Formats: sequence, structure tokens, C-alpha cells
Amino acid sequence: MKRVFLIVLDSVGIGELPDAAEYGDKGSNTLKACSTSSYFDMPNMAKLGLFNIDHVDCGPREEHPEGAWCRLSEASKGKDTTIGHWEIAGLISDKPMPTYPDGFPKELLDEFSRRTGRGWLCNKPYSGTDVIRDYGEQHVKTGDLIVYTSADSVFQVAAHEEVVPIEELYRDCEIARELLVGEHGVGRVIARPFVGAFPDFKRTSNRHDFSLLPPKATMLTQLSEAGFDVLSVGKIVDIFASDGVTDFVRTVSNEDGIDKTLDYMDRDFEGLCFTNLVDYDMLYGHRNDVDGYAKALTYFDKRLPELLERLREEDILMITADHGCDPSTPSTDHSREYTPLVIAGTRIRKGADLGTRATFADIGATVVDYFGVPQKIDGSSFLNEIIG
Repeated sequence: MKRVFLIVLDSVGIGELPDAAEYGDKGSNTLKACSTSSYFDMPNMAKLGLFNIDHVDCGPREEHPEGAWCRLSEASKGKDTTIGHWEIAGLISDKPMPTYPDGFPKELLDEFSRRTGRGWLCNKPYSGTDVIRDYGEQHVKTGDLIVYTSADSVFQVAAHEEVVPIEELYRDCEIARELLVGEHGVGRVIARPFVGAFPDFKRTSNRHDFSLLPPKATMLTQLSEAGFDVLSVGKIVDIFASDGVTDFVRTVSNEDGIDKTLDYMDRDFEGLCFTNLVDYDMLYGHRNDVDGYAKALTYFDKRLPELLERLREEDILMITADHGCDPSTPSTDHSREYTPLVIAGTRIRKGADLGTRATFADIGATVVDYFGVPQKIDGSSFLNEIIG
């Protein structure tokens, strides 16, 4: 019974891509920035080969690595969560999704207001914590929804849970998703509920993403249509608009995501368990918190032996990322970076160096190849290079 556990350490990039300057990200290197913190310690990832990856020079190279590894290039245009995950799953996006540095068109927001029955505030690119600090009090007084965006292709709606009940906020976001298609087809509409009283508003774990449906086949749809299980941990189910997912659990933290992945590892199934650990990006990268990011990486590394111990004979563990989010640069946005891929399992050829790959999609191609499913997605399988 074959199983693949694919874990995305959200935003853990490993250095600028050749076109990073076009995205304003020259010099970005998320992992290296975190390695400058005294809280950074990843000996277990080092043993698998993390610091043996091309140009990853922020930790000790392992003389006898226990895993396989490579550096992945992003072939898609963009640097956001949706495009990154879609590419991991074998869907390369030829053009970036729309962004709104000057806010969304007034006619679109007017229709959103008409259909939701509520006014709107802000309509600018904004930090998620800053926007509730600056607009939260007015929102509580008026009931108007806080609408904002970022450098990513997102339409975000923040509302106080005691002013706009969660289910209403989700309905409002579904309305936005119906409106945001075609030329305005942003990658994600995101519900951002918060609680508390001014000036101590705090976002809750009831966030919910409403993504575009992938426009063509992905690793998830290929596997599920072939009769394999596709299990989602965290926001994977939202990123793919449930397409191809056969079972899912939501999470409230990296710790919860690791725990729920371990729960799936104890379950009998055949197929893919796809996990996203979002705290690196959401709590630390976007807030320029180098020490917090480093602590989160160290925490994952300490839990890694639990994951390795649960692997069965036919299991493969893959650990990667979807983009960067360098917490040491002035920007609070995602960064255009290479991503790591570290692979472990009983059948994995120890010390296999796959070099630098042309696309994240090689992961998806390799996964469907492992299950013997005829490939209909982008990417090139490296299965023959890692199976001993």
C-alpha cells in the first residue's frame, strides 16, 4: 500500500530566482534570513540533506545524508500561494493572476455592497493586522465590511465576529467569489474574522479561503479519478477549491497541522496526504518577524523525527515550499524564490542529489508516477532517480 506525505512549509524559500528583480525581490532568501537568528536550529532537516541543496549555504552540509534533495525553480508567473501550490500539483500558470495595488474597481465594490447589504471600508493593499487596527473601530460602529488586498492576487474581507457572524461572512465571501471571475479572477477570496475591542483587535483561526477552481488537471484530480485517496491537511482543500480532495481536516496552527498529519499517518489508506503549514507565512514572514520564523522552523525540525518514525515501508515523505516570504527585507509581501525539496523514506536512495529542477511541477509528476497513473499534468518525474 503506497502513500505519499507531501508537506508544504508555507513560504520557506531558499534564495532569489533569476527574475526576482522583476518582482521587487532582489536579494531575498527566506531560509538564510532565518538562519541569522539564535533560535534557528534544524539538525534533522540537515541530516536529510537540506543544506546539501544547491546554493543553500546557511547550515552544515551532511557528509552522509539520509534523504534525497533538490532545488526547485518556479516556472509559473507569480509568487502567491495559489499559483505555487497549483504548480506543485502539476499546473504551470502562464500568466499571473490579477493584483490591485490601487484597490478594486468601484463598480465591482458597489455590486458587492448591493448583494451583501453592507457597505465597505479601506479598499487598499494593507497588512492584515494593521487594517483591523486602523479600520476595526469604524467597522464595529457601522457594520461595513473591511475590504483590502495585498501584493498577492487576493480579495480579503475582515469583519468582527460579533458584528458579522461567521456564516454571514462566509456567504459574503462566496458572493465576492462569484463576482471575481474573468479579468478580475483573483486567486483567492479570504474571510478574515477578528474579535476583541479597540485597540486590541485580534484575528481568529476562522479564516477561510475561497479559491478559483484549477483550470485543468492536477495531481489531486489525477489521483482521485484513478481511485486513490487524496487527503488534505490545512488550507490545501481551499487552495484547490476541493477539486480532487477525497477527505480533509482544517488546522489552527503548525502544531495542529503536524498532529493531524500524524493522525493520517496512523490511518490505512492508499494515496496522497497533502499538508500546508501556514504559520511561517501568515504569522512571521508577513510580519517581518525573523526570530518568530526561526522558532517555527526549529519547532518543525524537532517534530520531524515523529513523522519519520511513522513512515511505512512503501511511504515517501516530501517536504517543500510554495514561494518565499523573507522576513528580513523591508517588504512584508511574498518573495520570488527557489524552494527546497527534501525527500525521505525506506525506498529513497540516500544522498540522491537532483540538482536544480525547472519547475515545482516535477513534484506532481513524480507523485502520479509513483502510483502508476498516466501523467496528464505538467512537469517531469524524477522517480527513477530517487527510488533505490
